[in-house]
Amino acid sequence: MLRRWLFEPVPKGRIAAFRTVVYLFVAADLVIFTPWVRSHANTPGDLYEPLLFGRLLHLPTPGPLLVHGIFWTLLALSLAAASGRAPRLLGWPVFLLYAEWMIIAMSYGKVDHDRVGLLLALAVLPTVGRARHGDREPTEAGGWALRVTQIAVICTYFLAALAKLRFGGLDWLTSGVLAQAIIRRGTGLADLIAAVPGLLILSQFGIMAFELLSPLVFVIPQRWRTAVVAFFYSFHVMVFATITISFAPHLAAMAAFLPLEKLRLRRRPTPSVEPAATG
Repeated sequence: MLRRWLFEPVPKGRIAAFRTVVYLFVAADLVIFTPWVRSHANTPGDLYEPLLFGRLLHLPTPGPLLVHGIFWTLLALSLAAASGRAPRLLGWPVFLLYAEWMIIAMSYGKVDHDRVGLLLALAVLPTVGRARHGDREPTEAGGWALRVTQIAVICTYFLAALAKLRFGGLDWLTSGVLAQAIIRRGTGLADLIAAVPGLLILSQFGIMAFELLSPLVFVIPQRWRTAVVAFFYSFHVMVFATITISFAPHLAAMAAFLPLEKLRLRRRPTPSVEPAATG
């Protein structure tokens, strides 16, 4: 039963589309979402406190050669990998370089939790092999890659709720967490919401319930799953619209839930040309 669930076949076209989404996001992440990582090329080395993996692997202290080298190499490889060609030859280096990019990014005091799903997707996509857009042939290897990515996405929510309860206790529900976030980085929409008595506290109860119940996405009927995932996306749209926190890597990984093969652009049929009548 568990094996059938983990390896539930999906069309190869879904893998091809998901691969394109993920690798294009990596390129976009380098130049749009985390361009600040390049500033660590000139950050004093004594400020570098590597994450656990960095310590275990004895990774070097970032410097100009390492940081700029990873940036340009990863940018080129991720764009090439988005084409779907040489999925293993390109996919493994992209995963390893992006993992190091994240270690460099998060080893100076702040660790984001929105990249777990993306990192796992990069780790498993090379195991699938070739997949073409529009290909409806089922693949168990592709089903496994998407399933473990989905699990990582949902763990991001569920473990975030456990962390809130661990460090804040039940008092988190009635605390001023959202009020502080609005004071620090709130938008005009957030100010309107904050003006409604009790709405911020109610929102905190809603966030906790949403995160704790998120694993239910795996047991609801398939015909409702896309609607639930759409709600997940709308939640993050609301978060960004109110306190400008982006979960872009998480949203890219969450595409593992979507039937992306249906978005394939179809070529228009070439109109046939009737031979001219003679005589």
